[in-house]
Amino acid sequence: MTREEKSQVIEDLTAQLANSSNIYLTDISGLNAGTTSDLRRACFKANIKLAVVKNTLLEKAMEASDKDFGDLPSTLKGNTSVMYAETGNAPAKVIKNFRKKSDKPLLKGAFIEEAIYIGDEQLDALVDIKSKEEVIGDIIGLLQSPAKSVISALQSSGGKLAGIIKTLSEKEG
Repeated sequence: MTREEKSQVIEDLTAQLANSSNIYLTDISGLNAGTTSDLRRACFKANIKLAVVKNTLLEKAMEASDKDFGDLPSTLKGNTSVMYAETGNAPAKVIKNFRKKSDKPLLKGAFIEEAIYIGDEQLDALVDIKSKEEVIGDIIGLLQSPAKSVISALQSSGGKLAGIIKTLSEKEG
């Protein structure tokens, strides 16, 4: 690989890192062609981009990036693959599900919305992370619950003014 080619790869990696808020570093070495193909298919279905990278080039891209990757570059030893995803927990779910039938991929580390996770033992914590959409859904559900209770109570009062006033005064108390 020429110096120009390396520079182009670093530039491309830096752009990919800048455009991704959820980045997983994994080790998929030792997977045969069929298993690797299955993993790529699982990633594609979950809207995850999987790329095998050269550690030195990825490290230079991380250094060139505006993001603070903390201790994540220290995980760049041996074979490294990068998973880029829109949803923070999607790669963790794919990895966990895939490991039901294989001992790989191993999680080296992850960068999720500016938080750093190091080590394979973080996998369960990453699976449990909720996406922004899930958090918004939970908040809406919590906000709707009291309103539904009031509406239900008002409907059960028969719709008469005296019943509505009685129901509302009971809810306040």
